[in-house]
Amino acid sequence: MGSSSIHIAMYPWLAMGHLTVYLHLANKLANKGNKVSIITPKGTISKLSHFNHFPNLITFVPITVPHVQGLPHGAETTLDIPFSLNSLLMTAFDNTQKEIELLLVDLKPSIVFFDTAFWLPNLTRNLGVKCVTVLYWVISSPSASFVEYTVRKSDGNSEVEFPGSSIKLHAHEARAMDGILKKEFGSGISFYERIKRASTMADAMGFKGCREIEGPSADYIANVYKKPVLLSGPILPEQQTSALEEKWALWLGKFKAGSVVFVALGSEWELPQNQFQELVLGLELTGLPFLAALKAPPGFESVEAALPDGFKERVQGRGIVHGGWVQQTLILQHLSIGCFITHCGSGSIVEALVSQCQLVFLPHILDHIITARLISTSFKAGVEIQRGEEDGLFSKESVSEAVKTVMDEENDVGKEIKVNHNKLRSLLLSEDLESTYVDNFYHKLLELLG
Repeated sequence: MGSSSIHIAMYPWLAMGHLTVYLHLANKLANKGNKVSIITPKGTISKLSHFNHFPNLITFVPITVPHVQGLPHGAETTLDIPFSLNSLLMTAFDNTQKEIELLLVDLKPSIVFFDTAFWLPNLTRNLGVKCVTVLYWVISSPSASFVEYTVRKSDGNSEVEFPGSSIKLHAHEARAMDGILKKEFGSGISFYERIKRASTMADAMGFKGCREIEGPSADYIANVYKKPVLLSGPILPEQQTSALEEKWALWLGKFKAGSVVFVALGSEWELPQNQFQELVLGLELTGLPFLAALKAPPGFESVEAALPDGFKERVQGRGIVHGGWVQQTLILQHLSIGCFITHCGSGSIVEALVSQCQLVFLPHILDHIITARLISTSFKAGVEIQRGEEDGLFSKESVSEAVKTVMDEENDVGKEIKVNHNKLRSLLLSEDLESTYVDNFYHKLLELLG
């Protein structure tokens, strides 16, 4: 290790989308000779280990997620539960405080990255060494700034000017945002209060992004909380050393380049049965081959049980609806993939933007909605699946229309989206962009240590 190398600990929220984002950041920091300890449930390590490119420097520190009444026994991440039980999982997450405190005393890190564990900065005060806490958001700074401004404006507190934006919420989205922010997330604390406490307690805040895309929103957050906001750059996934699972490689290999529609909506979202069926029927309507990785709707034990009557037989040979985890990064790199329908989670959207696929957005929760709106309206690099203004529902026709718009080589909208996507892709993959951001991010971390 170099003379300036440090020990970094990370404890993100118990969702695979959060854990993988943190691991990608860990790889960048380990590449500079730093030791990184990622605190994670035991059962996630086998899913994460193939992303670890510095096993000599990056260590997974296993923890046991305490059982909470109402959670399935053995539940460790959002993959193991329906979305409706996330608040109980957060309670279990909060109940790891004592174990985390003991681990931090033992690890004695110089820096701790966290997101939803608002109580973590208090634990670092008893380590016996200087320790800086960084709230490293998995959501984008445009999403964080939009939420912050909206809440402050409704409270009559808008002393910090909000950067101009083309982002507008539909009626159903505005109602959902208000409900989510006020909803209990963990025992006795709302989602927004958790965000606010974490932001207030951290020594600094960080986002996965670059100033070329989200500079004004990062500046807004810095002005609101009066603390440093560090941008790490896009933190692109490292070149995969593992191979795509053989069954997917063989199946995708049957189709011509750029013809397959790939759908992945994250590890948390369970579409209700009617929307699940509209989505898969919309894929059928496109006439294109497709691979959809989805969770079963609430009340169903498997995706197969929730499929429309006769659907499986009609799409035999050209369409698969899969209920398990898939190697998203490797699938997106397959030559046969031509379109990606994504929920716009933080990790997924970066993988989408650096892919050569046409992009279709089906966002679910607020930060995903803001990301989708930013890329589809401000940058015009993808299209959203149209939904009802009041009820937020989409139809099989709107799914099919969105896919056909981007996949039709003669469609002017599809042509424009492809050009704009290529511009963003070129920016994100431009020589030295990420390395420069990571260098600056790391130097600012060292400055925080003094």
